[in-house]
Amino acid sequence: MSENHYQPLDEETLFLVSQTFKALSDPTRIRILHLLFECELSVSMIAEALHLNQSNVSHQLRFLKNLRLVKYRREGKTVFYSQDDEHVMRILQQSIDHATHH
Repeated sequence: MSENHYQPLDEETLFLVSQTFKALSDPTRIRILHLLFECELSVSMIAEALHLNQSNVSHQLRFLKNLRLVKYRREGKTVFYSQDDEHVMRILQQSIDHATHH
């Protein structure tokens, strides 16, 4: 790559990329995102499926929501979460594929 075409990353981009990898560095968050590949689920459904307490799930979902990796919708008193970033989900799926490749 010639020096004339190199564009350094700005601070905001660096921060967002590092936060995305931070989100993907936590096993619980990976499990939650992997579960949300297929469908939207409530906090209690996620907690039950992953054998976690609801407070831990809520905490992790808040972290993921702040990075816009998950989105939510309210139905009555229940909040349903789903994945919200196809790019990051592809990175996660490729990482899973890489890890399981023999």
